[in-house]
Amino acid sequence: MKLRLLVVYGSVRSERRGIRAARFIVSECRTRGHEVALVDPVEYPLPLLDKMYKEYPKGGAPAVMERLAALIVPADGVVVVSGEYNHSIPPALSNLLDHFLEEWFWKPSAIVCYSAGPFGGVRAAMQLRMMLAEIGTVSIPSLFPVPRVQDAFAEDGTPTDPSMRTRVTKFLEELEWYGEALRTHRNRPKERCECEAETLVGKAR
Repeated sequence: MKLRLLVVYGSVRSERRGIRAARFIVSECRTRGHEVALVDPVEYPLPLLDKMYKEYPKGGAPAVMERLAALIVPADGVVVVSGEYNHSIPPALSNLLDHFLEEWFWKPSAIVCYSAGPFGGVRAAMQLRMMLAEIGTVSIPSLFPVPRVQDAFAEDGTPTDPSMRTRVTKFLEELEWYGEALRTHRNRPKERCECEAETLVGKAR
């Protein structure tokens, strides 16, 4: 079943390598028949958080936030691609996620984590899992860690190890299961919040 998916990437560094992992995930999701948008903080430059999207009057948020909301609200699921900075998540990723709240509700997320070393960014993934749960997009049980990301992909996201496609298949199948299940039930009454964003999420198809 076709899903609308966001791949949210977290780094704005000039010599970033993790963008290759994000491109790989976008390509694999599209190959599986899904509608996919890549959210790259370089292309969506947000200021440090002052007001959340919901704190602006309808249609009155800065243009970059309106563009992001137009992607987040109708999405059926989110893949977050995160590096590891000082055992934590990149600041640009945290800032992007924090600008929204109800817009993320009742959609599954999946974590792709990476590092230049052998551990694949899993320490950042543990912190990211808690954050995603708090903003309402609880992550699926599986992770997709990518160690030595600088060697794992070509610039266009093609993996250097073909077995990575086998690994990612199981990971994406799990996200699809949750995405389809939550989309089916998203119109049920919700108790967490009564807000305009909730209504939009429920009606998006």
